Amino acid sequence: MSNTETLDQIPKGRFVHVIGVVGDDPITRRLNDLGIRKGVQIEVIRRAPLGDPTVFELCGYQLCLRRTESARVRVSPLAETAHSTPRFRARTRAHTGNA
Repeated sequence: MSNTETLDQIPKGRFVHVIGVVGDDPITRRLNDLGIRKGVQIEVIRRAPLGDPTVFELCGYQLCLRRTESARVRVSPLAETAHSTPRFRARTRAHTGNA
């Protein structure tokens, strides 16, 4: 992997941190509003069967982005042991019959 890539190029299961977002338009501002800012750590969770869209995890929640949106996000890979935040996974509770 090179030093700087875009988020759409990162394989499933990898952790990266954001270097910046390219552009100055409503989509770029929306990505910022969703928490994609310089220094934020992101994990690639899964991709749709045809590769678009992709689910990412950041700031304690999961976000689904189209390839055109994730291609705007410049990232740098983290070392395999460098990810510090635990993975957040929504768990479904087994139905116990109690309301």
